[in-house]
Amino acid sequence: MANLISPEGKTFLVTGGASGIGKQCIETFLREGAKGIAILDVQVAVGQELAKQLNKTYPNKVIFIKCDVGDEKEVSEAFEKVLGHFKQLDVVMNNAGIMVDSPTGWRKACDVNWQGLVSCTLKGLKHMRKDEGGVGGTIINVSSIAALYKFRFLPIYNGSKMAVLHFSQSLAGGPFYEKTGIRILTVCFGATETALLQGLEDRTLDDIGAKEILVVNSQKHQKVESAAAGVLKMFKEGANGSIWLSIDDKPAKDITPVIESGFKEFEKAFL
Repeated sequence: MANLISPEGKTFLVTGGASGIGKQCIETFLREGAKGIAILDVQVAVGQELAKQLNKTYPNKVIFIKCDVGDEKEVSEAFEKVLGHFKQLDVVMNNAGIMVDSPTGWRKACDVNWQGLVSCTLKGLKHMRKDEGGVGGTIINVSSIAALYKFRFLPIYNGSKMAVLHFSQSLAGGPFYEKTGIRILTVCFGATETALLQGLEDRTLDDIGAKEILVVNSQKHQKVESAAAGVLKMFKEGANGSIWLSIDDKPAKDITPVIESGFKEFEKAFL
């Protein structure tokens, strides 16, 4: 990827796009010249209002579709609507996520964080891959710093984000890009100022986690603007299979060599 890749003229689908990091990324892509953006979210009133406001500045470029990515039927219907409207997709950003490890909420969170992301990735691949008649494109999968550290207080969430990281790496391997023309990019966000971090003590696995998370959650959180800037940098510069870290309001960094070195060390020692 020697040449920078621009969002200009491209059509995006962003899950979890009605607020937070997703919303900020959508606004960033539009400023960079995106041709069209489909917002998928469960927040109907918020999503519809966002689309309405964005279309005032960027006429007829944004649509909102209610979609719970943890529901396969809704995902299939949403993709059909997006393709019916825009005809072509160039970028799928799998941003939707739930940070819930509680006994009553963890299964739904896994449906959204993991299975929903896989479903949207596969549907994006089917539409975009060159070897099946598409024109290529980009899949952006949102992981987390939780995939890189062992946080005791959110083990189920951490596991789902590690699954995203490893899924993306494994999918992108070998001759994948040369055959499909599709980049798989993964971004790991550090703690960011979104609703995801509010009231976490009630969404942990147990009382031990609830006490620990109060301490961690009192630490610095980066701004959503920094997270979106990191996604844009990754989109412009990232090679297929690359993994990027966006944390502490610093410029996003390609950490692929660090991740790959860990796998190589294991292979040398045991395989």
